[in-house]
Amino acid sequence: MERMQRLQESWFRVLLGFALGLLARVWLATLRVEVEMDPGLAAVACRPWVLAFLHGQQWPLLAWRRRRKTVVLVSLSADGTMQSRALRVLGLEVVRGSSSHGGARGLATLLRRMKREGLDAAIAVDGPRGPRGIAKPGAAFVARRAGAVLVPMEAVVRTGTVLRKTWDHFVLAWPFSRVLVRLGAPVSTPDPP
Repeated sequence: MERMQRLQESWFRVLLGFALGLLARVWLATLRVEVEMDPGLAAVACRPWVLAFLHGQQWPLLAWRRRRKTVVLVSLSADGTMQSRALRVLGLEVVRGSSSHGGARGLATLLRRMKREGLDAAIAVDGPRGPRGIAKPGAAFVARRAGAVLVPMEAVVRTGTVLRKTWDHFVLAWPFSRVLVRLGAPVSTPDPP
């Protein structure tokens, strides 16, 4: 009986994630996105990129039309089930794992997919639990192991709100607002050993 209930909850989260993904897709399509790229990125366009951003800026950054397929690491939690379905609806490739459960396996799968399929990766450098604005070494590690370039990115929202009660000060861009996405100078990482 308990197994059946967990299965029903899992399917509910998948369906809810799909519905939220559709809603997000419509919402994000209304945003007017301007992209500012560092000129140095042209020289590394053929290499995979690891897009490094702050966790709270992920919503407006989802509106940016990515240059190639991009893989993300999503938690194995119940909420991660919902989030992974929503992100797939938004066109992202998803690998499951987190820093507390299945992280090493998830990271290995992410690296394998980057190398085999030529994917970019997107990583919240201060996630999944903070502290806010303090970068952890994960994005640089992934870039180094994948032979990729680390690309810092940020979003500036003209009209929106910051959810200050969340640990990451989540930025929510209102529909039809302007968003500036900045891609910074590429940071080279040494070739993997």
